[in-house]
Amino acid sequence: MEWLKPAAFLGSILYAVIGVAIFWLCFVLIDKITPHDLWGEIVEKQNRALGMVVAAMCLGISIIVAAAIH
Repeated sequence: MEWLKPAAFLGSILYAVIGVAIFWLCFVLIDKITPHDLWGEIVEKQNRALGMVVAAMCLGISIIVAAAIH
C-alpha cells in the first residue's frame, strides 16, 4: 500500500509526464531528421512498413526512457 501514499503517487505522475514529454520530443526530432513526413506517410498513404518501423522506434525510445527514469 506504499504506492498509495501522496508522495509516491505524485512522484509517479511526475515521472510519467516527464517520460511522455521526452518521448514526444524524441519522436518530433526523428520526424524532423527524416526526409519525409512520417505522420503523413503513415496516416494518409497507409504505409504499413513505415508504421512498423516507427512502432519499433517508439518501443525502443520508451524502453530507454523507462530505464532512465527507473
